[in-house]
Amino acid sequence: MNILVFSDSHRSLSGMYAAIDRHKPQQVIHLGDMMDDAEEVSQHYPKLPFCLVPGNCDGWGVATPVKKQITLEGKSILLSHGHRWGVKSGYDTAIADARAVGADILLFGHTHRAVCEQLEDGLWMLNPGASRSSYGLITIENNAISCTVLPQQ
Repeated sequence: MNILVFSDSHRSLSGMYAAIDRHKPQQVIHLGDMMDDAEEVSQHYPKLPFCLVPGNCDGWGVATPVKKQITLEGKSILLSHGHRWGVKSGYDTAIADARAVGADILLFGHTHRAVCEQLEDGLWMLNPGASRSSYGLITIENNAISCTVLPQQ
């Protein structure tokens, strides 16, 4: 399974379209700051599932939860925009939350700086950066996870 991860699109949609067309994923995740962008892109791919969480620029009163835990291919994924975890000051709170719920993958945005690493306990941590410059690709195959950050082309 290929999963594309976007964050902080801020009305820059062309890279999302290009990445979806290039990788033909089975799932798209948008980590907020302009959830409307992901909703607009999703209309062009009606059979492709999109999972969205709001960011700090998506306004108050959004009905979508700011944090979600989903399971794909038997792997637990914890996702949020990251502002409530304070990721601009460090990742400790986000990592602790992911470990507390037994997540295999932690996804967040907010900083506009891409991060992709597997921690010593096996937890994958991915921030895809800002969609105008980069995005994340997660592959889950034969119970193994691989994550990478790719530049927009």
